[in-house]
Amino acid sequence: MIDQIKNVEILVVGGGPAGLCAAKAASSQGASVLICERDEVPGGQLVKQTHKFFGSKAQYAGDRGIAIGDFLLDEAKKDAKIEVMSNTTVIGIYEDGMVLAEKDEEIIKIVPKKIIVATGAAEDFLTFPGNDLPGIYGAGAVQTLMNVAGVIPGKRVLMIGASNIGLIVSYQLAQAGVEVAAVVRRSPTIGGFLVHASKIRRIGIPVRTRHTIKEAYGNGKVEGAIIYKMDEKKKPMPGTEEDIKCDTICLAVGLSPLTELLWQAGCKMAYIGELSGHVPLVNKDLQTSNPNIFVAGDVGGVEEASSAMVGGRLAGYSAALSLGYGKDSAAKKQAEAMAELKELRAGPVAEEIRKGLEKMEKLNAGGR
Repeated sequence: MIDQIKNVEILVVGGGPAGLCAAKAASSQGASVLICERDEVPGGQLVKQTHKFFGSKAQYAGDRGIAIGDFLLDEAKKDAKIEVMSNTTVIGIYEDGMVLAEKDEEIIKIVPKKIIVATGAAEDFLTFPGNDLPGIYGAGAVQTLMNVAGVIPGKRVLMIGASNIGLIVSYQLAQAGVEVAAVVRRSPTIGGFLVHASKIRRIGIPVRTRHTIKEAYGNGKVEGAIIYKMDEKKKPMPGTEEDIKCDTICLAVGLSPLTELLWQAGCKMAYIGELSGHVPLVNKDLQTSNPNIFVAGDVGGVEEASSAMVGGRLAGYSAALSLGYGKDSAAKKQAEAMAELKELRAGPVAEEIRKGLEKMEKLNAGGR
């Protein structure tokens, strides 16, 4: 039974960095916005990111993630055109454009004119013997334990993955007094920014490229892991096994976009590995094949939080413009956001993202 009905101009699904920025951008052009966030406190990944951002002032350089999250949420709550509904899970987007959400065991029918999907991404896992032992966590879970709950996951950690999240969490573990035995990565080079790698190397944490985990072992809990070296084709090299004693294994092996709602809504999708999985095909305005649905953040391809926030602004301006708001100002703001995204994607770390976006352009050119 439907407990209430809400008619809105723009519905933003997800109150993380991309969703909050999308809502603020759309409201700044005159549109009214409803944000539905499934967690109690909006902010997404920002609520557990204690490290400082870098880049430009527009991307909150020098501010810590938790502070950025608080700022974005405060801005949304102070905006009369934005309504924030937390503890609210969107459970379906249907062919007629109707959206169903659940809050406090009640079903809400939402009828939006436009939708911005900003549902983010979920952590990937690895398959190896012993991966079900207590003491094995995703990197996001470790961040939540330490930076939100104030609990360390263990005394000696083996980090699998040297992306930005793996490097950042390794440094945060060390700051909390946890010994990081090693950071291992299958590829020949690290996958994150050199500034993060330099920080952990300076405090003596070894980074082992061309290595990965073979198995975890322990009697009812993690007591250690076997790692081994990989050849140039990323195949295991027998005889290179090494025993790492640890009580915790942290997996920072990537994210996959949370696209279930987009599949359900009938948006055209494609598998683009460089964007971390199946993603919606979008145009330059982040509009999907469904003209009433836009995307923002990791759901459209996994990137860094700075890119998610700028992409959120772009989606917000685009959605507002599609409703007739800010015909002059919104177009200018769109161009500014596109220029920022181009700058953020210019470095070597973003090479995979650029390749993924090129593939999307070719798919779009072939007909969406």
